[in-house]
Amino acid sequence: MADVIIDCAIYRNGFREDVDGGISEALTTARSDGDAFLWIGLHEPSAEEFDEVKKELRLHPLAIEDAANGHQRPKLEHYGDTVFVVLKTVTYTRPTAIELGEIMLFVGKDFVITVRHGKANPLREVRRRLEADHALLASGTGAVLYSVCDDIVDSYDRIAHDIEADIIDLERRIFTRGRDDVTEDIYTLKREILEFRTAEDPLIPVVQEIVKGRVALCAKTEDRFRNVLDHLLRADQQIDAHNELVTNVLTAHLALLGKQQNEDVRKISAWAAILAIPTAIAGIYGMNFSHMPELRWTYGYPLILTFMGTGCFLLYRKLKKSGWL
Repeated sequence: MADVIIDCAIYRNGFREDVDGGISEALTTARSDGDAFLWIGLHEPSAEEFDEVKKELRLHPLAIEDAANGHQRPKLEHYGDTVFVVLKTVTYTRPTAIELGEIMLFVGKDFVITVRHGKANPLREVRRRLEADHALLASGTGAVLYSVCDDIVDSYDRIAHDIEADIIDLERRIFTRGRDDVTEDIYTLKREILEFRTAEDPLIPVVQEIVKGRVALCAKTEDRFRNVLDHLLRADQQIDAHNELVTNVLTAHLALLGKQQNEDVRKISAWAAILAIPTAIAGIYGMNFSHMPELRWTYGYPLILTFMGTGCFLLYRKLKKSGWL
């Protein structure tokens, strides 16, 4: 269990107190003061490793199952006096690779449990910043939920800008002379954008629920959650715009490919027309009839070659002038 617990501390009046002893003693200490709460940070615990926390805090078994197994959509659920929140973390590794993780929070009046799945958004820095803001920390467990949500939504905004940079790079590549085929890259980026949307889009109603005052534990931080909601809606609009832009990039790319294929077909057809002249003349004279014009004339051979060359040259000039070559 020690490897699973990343950090465990009591917070009283905005200040940290390190825990001596087990979770039971820490929770008793936190509950002895109405203004204190216990924050336990866990990383990828199994159901068995979660047993001690579950027994001490009397968490709902359905929420425990979700936290242990992961792979949940962003959501907010009430289990008595405890609020269970699921948030999706996102990492973006170039070229075009989205990896999703999860942070789940059990929030009560005198405790917070954060359960993280995946490598994204470790909460050490979030905890450090929150511990430096004593006024916010003194507002209770809602401050922890706000700080975690704020950190995740800020990461969404950064990733949205990274995706925008990659879209611009794709546009540059498809309009570059001698370009390579980027169809697969475009489809990959579009798929990753849609996966990103599965993380951020369902979070909007969760934050709206808090902003509307339906989570009593967050009453002192509702104004801060409004700011989180604004950032989240902005990121959502950016992702919608990116999704549409990638579709336009794909359309432009396919149009350029079609244009290039048409040009190639026109060039092939033009050269085939030019070669048809000598082919037709050589075919006629290769039929070996006895009574063909100029067969025994001294200048017949060079005359036919001159005629072939002149015909090909005139047709070449005409096709070149019309843009087929």
